[in-house]
Amino acid sequence: MTRLVECVPNFSDGRHRAVIDAIARSISGVSGVKLLDVDPGADTNRTVYTFVGPPEAVAEAAYRSAQKAAELIDMSAHRGAHPRIGALDVCPFVPVAEISMQECAELARQVGRRIGSELGIPVYFYEHAASSDERKSLANIRTGEYEGLAQKLADPRWVPDAGPSTFNARSGATVVGAREFLLAYNVNLNTRDRRLANEIALNIREGGRARRDAHGDIIRDADGASVKTPGRLKAVRAIGWYIEQYRQAQVSINLLDFNTTPLHVVFETARDEAEKMGLIVTGSELVGLTPLTPLIEAGRYFLRKQGKSAGVPQRELIETAIRSLGLDQLAPFDPEKKVIEYQFKPSAPLMSLTCTRFVDEVSTESPAPGGGSVAALMGSLGAALATMVANLTVGKKGYEAVWTQMAAVSESGQSLKDRLARAVDEDTEAFNRVMDATRLPKSTPEQQADRSTAIQAASTHAAEVPLQTARLCLDAMALAEQAAVSGNRNAASDAGVAALAARAGVEGAVLNVLINLGSIADASFRAGCVAEADRLVAEARRRCDLVQASVISSFGEK
Repeated sequence: MTRLVECVPNFSDGRHRAVIDAIARSISGVSGVKLLDVDPGADTNRTVYTFVGPPEAVAEAAYRSAQKAAELIDMSAHRGAHPRIGALDVCPFVPVAEISMQECAELARQVGRRIGSELGIPVYFYEHAASSDERKSLANIRTGEYEGLAQKLADPRWVPDAGPSTFNARSGATVVGAREFLLAYNVNLNTRDRRLANEIALNIREGGRARRDAHGDIIRDADGASVKTPGRLKAVRAIGWYIEQYRQAQVSINLLDFNTTPLHVVFETARDEAEKMGLIVTGSELVGLTPLTPLIEAGRYFLRKQGKSAGVPQRELIETAIRSLGLDQLAPFDPEKKVIEYQFKPSAPLMSLTCTRFVDEVSTESPAPGGGSVAALMGSLGAALATMVANLTVGKKGYEAVWTQMAAVSESGQSLKDRLARAVDEDTEAFNRVMDATRLPKSTPEQQADRSTAIQAASTHAAEVPLQTARLCLDAMALAEQAAVSGNRNAASDAGVAALAARAGVEGAVLNVLINLGSIADASFRAGCVAEADRLVAEARRRCDLVQASVISSFGEK
């Protein structure tokens, strides 16, 4: 899966279309970046941009947008309702797929340092990128806003994390950081009463509600602040409102961290609170785009709640989440348009073919797809068969003792199946890279050197890809072994075929490793590959023998 980062910069201009469009072009002009939304506000005099892409591309787009804002926005003339400290006021980086929060924080620091050094703008780091606890809060950093910035910069406690400590009257300062993905989520109720929706919001949101005494007066602490009774859910903000368009009330929710409180937990908790009040949750609504993870986890949760295996294809998990959360009650929910990762699906020309077309393609005189792609496909089929046996075991009478084990096998098998399926195209792509390298010009010594370097890099990659395939195929064999030993006896032969297919994947992939080693000059790399290849083949043969023995013995038990 592609590594993806979301960036949601806020700029201090929501009234001048030429400025708004110019900043948008600076973002969308970066290759690999997809600009998802531009949301200007005239009253706030502020525009929020949302874009997604690989980390390096997103970092470049963020810098270019800061550069454009420094060119076009003059903070000395800015007036607006929203708190602000600079032209590029705040720039958060948000992990979406295959990237950690720590990596996003470092990405934020790199971009912040570049803004500071190249544009001469004071920069503060916040949230997960913060240099101190005092600077984690955006509101804390923005205290005094632009008008108080000169005085703030003169305070030793507020020396910027990057850039100069001098006041930049035109651009102000910029706050850069990393935070969790914010999900805008509404739960629909069978009522038009906003007050009832707000009661549910008060009960579930982390901030809860103000405590009251016997007379109904708000209880306050020594500083005069209201004393709160916390709500049920961490990292959740919520209010109740009535939507005339839908003629129903909603609990409007900002889910600040879906890893702390998953989407399905919010839904179930809201439903529980609604039932206490005699209300029914009729569905829910995701506003804007969503990462894949919350839907996948919701699908798994509801399948498990139904007593079913969650080891099903991704599309079924998504469909289960949509049905169970009622995400299509108010409007159609199209995952292809709503899920961020689906906007960046990698090309898979081979795995997009029908079985007939794929087999025909393999049979032609073209050297690719060849043995490496077929080995990956064999491994994927092995993982799929092991998953099938596990799914035929979960929920079946007489196998209660292994339901948990087989459920884990099915979920692992789905992941392995998908990863090996991607390797089908990756192997052919690796071969094509080698061919492209050999076609590079070689008329001059410099060209010859560049060509040689390219061939070495491509050949190394062409050996690494099938080596990883072999590792994954061995993992599939381990699942086949569990399925053969503990799975449904009526599907024992399928577990046996799973092991044989995965073994073919291991040994076939290893052959493709070895054939590429001859072109690689690095003796240490070659020796390491050979040693690992020998180990993988030996272990694959051992596991396959165990599986076949278990399968054959089970035939006599039936």
